[in-house]
Amino acid sequence: MISEVNLRESYLIKQSGENLYCHNCGTQLPDDAAFCVKCGTSTTLNMSKSATTSAFPVVAPSGVTSLKCPSCGAPISPKFGEMVITCDYCGNGVTLGNQGWTNIQKQTMLSLTVGTIDKVNSIITPLMDKGLLHRHLHEDSKQEELSLTYVPYWIVSVSARTNIIAADETAQIAQAATTAALMGVIFGGMSGGFGRGGFGRRSFEGQFASLNPLVGILGLKRIRIMAFGMGMGYGEGLKKTEQMDVNYNFPVIALKALTDYQPRDYQFDLDNRELFDISKLPKDVKILNGDISEEVAKSQAKTLVDQLQMQKAHEKYHLIQSIHTDSDVGDVELLHVPVWFAKYDHKGNKIVLVIDANSGRVINSFGL
Repeated sequence: MISEVNLRESYLIKQSGENLYCHNCGTQLPDDAAFCVKCGTSTTLNMSKSATTSAFPVVAPSGVTSLKCPSCGAPISPKFGEMVITCDYCGNGVTLGNQGWTNIQKQTMLSLTVGTIDKVNSIITPLMDKGLLHRHLHEDSKQEELSLTYVPYWIVSVSARTNIIAADETAQIAQAATTAALMGVIFGGMSGGFGRGGFGRRSFEGQFASLNPLVGILGLKRIRIMAFGMGMGYGEGLKKTEQMDVNYNFPVIALKALTDYQPRDYQFDLDNRELFDISKLPKDVKILNGDISEEVAKSQAKTLVDQLQMQKAHEKYHLIQSIHTDSDVGDVELLHVPVWFAKYDHKGNKIVLVIDANSGRVINSFGL
């Protein structure tokens, strides 16, 4: 049986210094308080079932304007709208959910390998100058921004199953060739009616000659019936069914202000990630907080994976008759990625490049 003390510690804020707060109004309470001194809410008896069964302990109610880091006790002051915060002192992450602020259970990072302006320019220049029409584009463009930050991405595990019914183009081509060959034979046999003798003088229906010009018309009608009976032009029976099963570790950017740079078909080098350690980050590189919650990220990941599966299906098949995707969302982690944002102006044309500063690859590009 769960004791009253354990219930209280699982729901109320338990911070360094053993301070407790009311889960209803956020007022700080004495350790042994049975009721909130401000609003009168019971600290133990009236807790909701969902709160007591929450998978992760709540470290602060959702409405607080300040809290203490559950790891080091340092003060954290959420700005309006923030839902993902990294402690500036120890690097511990907290996220705002339905029950309040909780610890982020899995927090990882990618190391910075493209850390200087010279290195990032060595990547950007050939990208911008690629092709005859873009020669000296980098040199002729005005740089408006070149900044390096650590950006939080929710990495959402998604298993997608897409069922596709499409026209079998190989079979259609083979059938068309066969039908064309048959038509050639038939028309060749009627050449006496259409070629040498003229349409009105002589035509054939089977092995019997006729001087009636209407026989040739009836022959054409028979040819059409034969061709349509073989499926020519309709593709009946020439369908292909396939299931595309793909497992994704899909990145969802955790900031609404950066959703224009949301990856569509980009995968970070997750094999190179490590547990987040703020001491390993350069002191002059800013770590961004987020305002997109874990639950919202799961929903976005599912939608974006469905779109990506449809895109891949249309790249593989040109004539899709039916397509349906079922997706299962699994584990989630918060990944901190070093990202270069490069913005240029070329004669009024805005060019934006988003560079993964771990792999050196382009996450997004606009205006090229």
